[in-house]
Amino acid sequence: MAEPILAVAEPILTVGGLTKRFGGLVATDRVSLSIPEGELHAIIGPNGAGKTTVIAQLAGEIRPDSGVIRFAGEDIVSLPAHARSARGLARSFQITNVFREFTAIENVALAVQAHAGHSFRFWRSARTDRALLRPASDILDRVGLAARARDPAAILSHGEKRALEIAMALATGPRLLLLDEPMAGMGPEDSAQMVRLLAQLKRALTIVLIEHDMDAVFALADRITVLVYGRAIATGTPDAIRANDDVRQAYLGADEVA
Repeated sequence: MAEPILAVAEPILTVGGLTKRFGGLVATDRVSLSIPEGELHAIIGPNGAGKTTVIAQLAGEIRPDSGVIRFAGEDIVSLPAHARSARGLARSFQITNVFREFTAIENVALAVQAHAGHSFRFWRSARTDRALLRPASDILDRVGLAARARDPAAILSHGEKRALEIAMALATGPRLLLLDEPMAGMGPEDSAQMVRLLAQLKRALTIVLIEHDMDAVFALADRITVLVYGRAIATGTPDAIRANDDVRQAYLGADEVA
């Protein structure tokens, strides 16, 4: 009897030949990625390697000079950021981006409201509309901030602000989450809490992660891509990346792969 043919799902994100130049600087040099649904894929490299530029192109904030970006089977390279968000792409930034004067739950409720397409009511209903506050409360609980729901974002710790920013991204109902250094500036306790949160989220979402904390990267990532001068020099499992001669040579003399 013939062996059954197993269908292979198309990766949720496919990037081919992505290239971006700023004058004479090649910030992204023909980068290709293939990320299946449910994977946490880390992108690492030294400062100036082009990691954030890649994320910005995936999110639609920077238009590549050439290359292909396919998300859930659709070519999205020409779509603006808001259209990509509507299709299930969400991102966080290196610098915390929350409304400091609003409470944690109001921040998330505003994100729920904006994603629902009611931004014209932005300042009026997010604080009182149960249809917004209910999902916002659930999301805060998901990221471990339920006890801080009524506290102004301004008084949250740095780690709590980063978790709140992720909560706001989750309010858009993403299928793929782009995270740009979520542990930047954190101490050991906050970093450990963020690792626990990302380990929980990776069970339900596809995540592309830029991060300098190599302990976190190797603990969380299913696969890793290493960028050097805008070029992907290796992609593989954490063990394969640790053993890769090109990666070792690229970081020769460094204390860690960072």
